[in-house]
Amino acid sequence: MNPEASRNEGRSDSLTLIDTSAWILALRTGEEEHARSEVGRLIEKNLAATTGIVKLELLCGTRTKSEYKELKEDLEALIQLEITGKTWDRSSKLAYSLRRKGITVPSADVLIAAVAMENGCNLLHADHHFDLMTEHNVGLRPAMILSLLEE
Repeated sequence: MNPEASRNEGRSDSLTLIDTSAWILALRTGEEEHARSEVGRLIEKNLAATTGIVKLELLCGTRTKSEYKELKEDLEALIQLEITGKTWDRSSKLAYSLRRKGITVPSADVLIAAVAMENGCNLLHADHHFDLMTEHNVGLRPAMILSLLEE
């Protein structure tokens, strides 16, 4: 496991929204065992959550009808975090705050952070945008961010 994931160990025994970037690492065959292991642990403990935008991003990348169906069923078995009108409001405020600081983050990442904030859950990711948001005190508290990125 990489140093960042080791530092995060112990903080991820609560509900965790798994970002698309973490899923991509976990689903990739090859050298991403730390990501597979962490995602698998969260699923096994029934602590893994998803939301509509993550499902959209993942499912649009499937290559076959059977792959789509299998992944959709797997994602639907997880805890589902809804995106509400309040979530959109929070997202726009986060994006506005980031832009005032000269930071541009993809809207999907801002929305995912807002979902995690609303639900008081951790966010497992492998996307520097979430770390950037935390570094500039916009969005989730650092203790809620679980990064799979190498340092």
